[in-house]
Formats: sequence, structure tokens, C-alpha cells
Amino acid sequence: MTVDELQQFLLDGFPLDPPAFVVEDIREQQVRLRLPISAFHGRPGGTVSGPILMSLADCAAWLAIVGHIGPVALAVTTSLHIDFLRKPALVDVVATATLLKLGKRLAVVEVAMVSDGSKAILAKAQVTYSIPPG
Repeated sequence: MTVDELQQFLLDGFPLDPPAFVVEDIREQQVRLRLPISAFHGRPGGTVSGPILMSLADCAAWLAIVGHIGPVALAVTTSLHIDFLRKPALVDVVATATLLKLGKRLAVVEVAMVSDGSKAILAKAQVTYSIPPG
């Protein structure tokens, strides 16, 4: 799938409340996704909330899988483990999702998140998805 096709797939998947995620790039085993940050995403202390980062990781993993196998909307999360490594500033967060394993029924994706303009990883997640048969 192309960047535009993935972005449209994401918007079509959530027609009543489209997520603010922006698909920036897709490669053979990777997808890069941006979350434009606003005050809505913050929490006390001037940082991005953990649930927002978890949502970004989950969506990036889903799109990495869909970008590789095609538009399978019913692929679902079975596991998400995340490590918060640094306090993110209230700036855009960029997630790079890399396929580690793509089987017939399960896919495992690693997601590294950075604040825009930084190379330091602020959170890292490993996400497992169940892929429906057929």
C-alpha cells in the first residue's frame, strides 16, 4: 500500500472520529507515523500522556502490518508492551514501526517513538497482532 492508501484506510476505519495520526512513510518492513501534539494530548507536568503514546504505538503497528498484507481491517491487537524511557515534551511525536515477524496468524511489530527533532527514543513498544484467516 502507498502512504495515501494507508492514510485513507486509517480514516475509513474510524469514520465517526478520525484519529489525528499522519502517515509519513512506508517501506518494505516499516511505517512512520506522526502525531501532531496539542494541549489535548498533555498531562500535568507538560508532557504527552502515556495512553496517547500507547495509542500511537498500536496504530503504527497496525498500519505496518496492513501496509504489508493489504487492507485487513479485522487484524486485532493481542499484546502491547511499552517502556517509557524519557519524558516527552509537548511537541509532535513520530513513531517508526518495524515488522519483526509476519506469520499467517500473528505479527510482531517493534515501535520506536521520538519527539520531533530528537533522535532519543522516548518510548519503545512491542505489539503483537492476530491476523484473521483468509
